[in-house]
Amino acid sequence: MYTGLKHLHSFMPYLLLTVLILALLKSFIAYQKNQKHTEAHRKNGLILLILAHLQLTIGLVLYFVSPITTSAFSDMGSAMKDSTLRLYALEHPVMMLIAIVLITRAYSKSKKDIDDRTKHKVKWVSYLIALVLILSKIPWSVWP
Repeated sequence: MYTGLKHLHSFMPYLLLTVLILALLKSFIAYQKNQKHTEAHRKNGLILLILAHLQLTIGLVLYFVSPITTSAFSDMGSAMKDSTLRLYALEHPVMMLIAIVLITRAYSKSKKDIDDRTKHKVKWVSYLIALVLILSKIPWSVWP
C-alpha cells in the first residue's frame, strides 16, 4: 500500500502542475483581455481544486505512514537539524497545504457575486503564488 501511494503521490503532481499552469495562464489572459468569467473558467478551477484536494488526501495518508516522517516524529529536535527530514516532516507539508488553501480560496472567491475581472485577478494571483510554493518545496532529488 505504501509503495503504491508513494508512486501515485509522485505521479499526480505532473497532472496537477499541468492543470495549475493552464488555469493560471487562462485566468491571466482573461484578466488582461477583460473577458467574462465563463462556465469553462469555473470548470477549470473545479478540476484544479479536485486534483489539489486529491493530492492532499494522498499526501496526508503518506505523511502518517511514511517511515521518514515516523523517524522524524521520534526525535523532532534532530529532525529539524537534518534538512531532508525537515523537508519531509515540516516544510513540504506546510507549503503544500498553504498552496492548496490558496487554490481553494481562489475557487471559492470566483463563485462569489463580484465582477469578472476581479474573479480572474484573484485566480491568477492565487494560482501563481500556489505554483511558486509548490515548485519551491517539491523534493526534486527524489522526484521521478
